[in-house]
Order: sequence, then C-alpha cells, then structure tokens
Amino acid sequence: MNTATPNPSRQTPPDASELIKIATLKKPYGIRGWLWVFSETDEREGVFAMSPWWMKTATGFKPLTVKEWRTQGAGLVASFVEIADRNVAETMNGTTIWVHKDSFPALDDDEYYWSDLVGLTVINEQEENLGVIKSLFETGAHEIITVKPTADSIDDEERLIPWHKDIVLSVNLAEKTMRVAWGSDY
Repeated sequence: MNTATPNPSRQTPPDASELIKIATLKKPYGIRGWLWVFSETDEREGVFAMSPWWMKTATGFKPLTVKEWRTQGAGLVASFVEIADRNVAETMNGTTIWVHKDSFPALDDDEYYWSDLVGLTVINEQEENLGVIKSLFETGAHEIITVKPTADSIDDEERLIPWHKDIVLSVNLAEKTMRVAWGSDY
C-alpha cells in the first residue's frame, strides 16, 4: 500500500487553462470509500507522484487528496481524504482528475507531452500548411497525430499522421509548429 502526501503549495484552485487531465475516478471499490482510478499517463502509477489533484465538479475545481493507493489486479484503487465512505464514493464515478502542468516530470530534449503538441501548426517539406494538431492517440505500432484543417491550411482534409522519427522532422514549441515528411496528397 502506498501513501501520498498533499502538496500545500496550491491551496486556491488554479486557472482551468493551466490544468491537464491525468485520470478519471471510476466505480467504488469496497465499502470504505475507495475508488478505481483510471490513469491516463504512460506509467499509470505516475499519477500518484503528481500533486495536488483537482477534481472537476459542476461548481468548478475542488482539491482531492490521496490518502492511500495500491494496484489491484490490472488496475489502481485509492482512498481520499475528502471521500469518507462508499456512499460518497458512489457519487464520484466519472469525476475527472486534473493537475497543474508543473506537476509533470521533466522531459528529455526530444520528448514532448501530448498536451504541448495540441494546437501546433503542421507544415510539410513543401511548406504546405496541413492544419493544426487536434489530438493524438496510440495504436499498437505507434502514436497517431490527428490534424484538422484550418482557414490557412492547403485544403479541408483531416489527416492522420504517424508519430515516427522518419515522418516528424522537428517540433518547435516556441513557434508552435511541427515539420513533417508528409505530402498533402497522402
């Protein structure tokens, strides 16, 4: 069993635009208010290293403090300071968990968080604007970039581009661009 310590550095809710979704609470586990936690991080246990947690509610973001957590079968379960029993836990199914981006671990120079890539303009080797990154998702082989057209793009086609070293040539977060070896007719 693992315990997490709250990070008191952020007591007031931050601006929602500064938060990144990392997990979703699922159905209760047991009778003491524990919940299943569906992690959206590469290393699923990594969500417990990030703090403070903010749960999204109908009235805004509220703090959520992990008391204890553990792996259970193929998943994760946790208990929380704010959730006293199963009755309260029953109301939490589907609640999303968010953290401030500065809670994320530092990356190597050639690594990126998906949240940093969404919104980048995608330019190919022919200097054609293919659109902006709408989302990314994983397949068995590699990640896929979904590129949606904009008023400035070469056409109105949505594209799926593999995230592969031979295709993604460069990423410039400062200029908000990604260069790709991908023709407009692919």
